[in-house]
Amino acid sequence: MAGSFLGTGWGFPPTFDPVADTVVMTSDELDVRLSLQILLSTRQGERVMVPGYGCNLDEMLFEPMTTTFKTHIAEMIRTAILYYEARIDLNSVTIDDSQEVNGVILIILDYTIRTTNSRYNFVFPYYKNEGTDIN
Repeated sequence: MAGSFLGTGWGFPPTFDPVADTVVMTSDELDVRLSLQILLSTRQGERVMVPGYGCNLDEMLFEPMTTTFKTHIAEMIRTAILYYEARIDLNSVTIDDSQEVNGVILIILDYTIRTTNSRYNFVFPYYKNEGTDIN
């Protein structure tokens, strides 16, 4: 959609359409969802032109699962979204540690897209184990 009021951007991960000889683009709610995934997956300083962009969740990898840890992660996410995703209002951040034994923490974002007043949930899996250890 060329004139999307929520924006249009590259898909994530970037893929190319060999038939049309272009980059696959995303728009509207999907673009917002992928933008959140990119924001939470990026370390601050990774983007040279926007050094503050990102969330630094990887720094929390070996921290013990305490209330302080959960609150800190939630605040890191709230701050990143406040500064870098103006298209949404963040309603809540929930940290689900029920799968911690398996090395997975689910970060559940409940948000409302401002222009459409549509409410969505986004679940970001945060893995405490390395991807190379998965069989």
